[in-house]
Amino acid sequence: MITAVVLAALATACAVGSWRFTTAAWTSRAPRLAIIVWQSLGVAWGLATTGAMLAYAVQPYGMGVLPGLTAFIQGERPAQAWDALHVLALIAGLTSLTVLVAVLLTAGVQALRARRRHRMLLALIARDDPGVPGVRVLDHPGAAAYCVPGLRSQVVVSEGALKLLSEDELAAVLAHEAAHVRERHDLVLLPFAALRRAMPWSKVVADAQAQVELLIEMAADDRARRYCSPRRLATALLRFGTAGAMPTPHGMLGMHAQNVMARVDRLIKPGPELATPVRYAYIALSVSLVTSTPFLWVFQL
Repeated sequence: MITAVVLAALATACAVGSWRFTTAAWTSRAPRLAIIVWQSLGVAWGLATTGAMLAYAVQPYGMGVLPGLTAFIQGERPAQAWDALHVLALIAGLTSLTVLVAVLLTAGVQALRARRRHRMLLALIARDDPGVPGVRVLDHPGAAAYCVPGLRSQVVVSEGALKLLSEDELAAVLAHEAAHVRERHDLVLLPFAALRRAMPWSKVVADAQAQVELLIEMAADDRARRYCSPRRLATALLRFGTAGAMPTPHGMLGMHAQNVMARVDRLIKPGPELATPVRYAYIALSVSLVTSTPFLWVFQL
């Protein structure tokens, strides 16, 4: 019973923490750290919520969640009699866990299919350009720049973007897209997109997804400005914002014109770095969340 109570308390804390974290002011100063915290909150919330129900369900076995489920699957008789509440908790817990796993797998499969179809399409309609080696060019007047992530990643720009941007601005945009590919931001977004599918009614989940989408753009901006002028990346963002950039295809990561002014301000007038002790505190919090929840699944308190 103690395990179920602790997991329920942890799930509540993660839900409240996620709600408060959507308004945190420091995240733009350390987007990579904020992404790690978001991932930790999401993983811990999912495991703690389902774990609390399953821990209560297998309480008659006197074991942890995983050993209790193993005993149930093997048909062992519990030490105490089952009642309707334990059966209901088992059904709810297994259903929740199945839904979370199913939406994650579905989102992943759909993204992989979309990227495979898009690679086939690019093979037909895109071309190489000696002026931008290693980049696929679309003959389209609209402004577009995006990457197709994966093992065979590609960076794509449109003819309209080539005409819109100066040489330095184009280099900044390509560095931004290369950052998305290198840091596998598609994998960062995947669980949040899956959670949104599972809970489309939740404002906290919607806000979390929007926050992470913005944070990965800021993280890509930060990596890009290591290789190019921040002002050139800022002017490229403004050009995309005013030109009405083409929507990014499903499953890809693109040069979004979201929150342009906030991103431009970060590039032109970077704020103070997050204090090192605060960084360590959030890292410690993330490690604690990710390690403690699986521990509570295995051992009985």
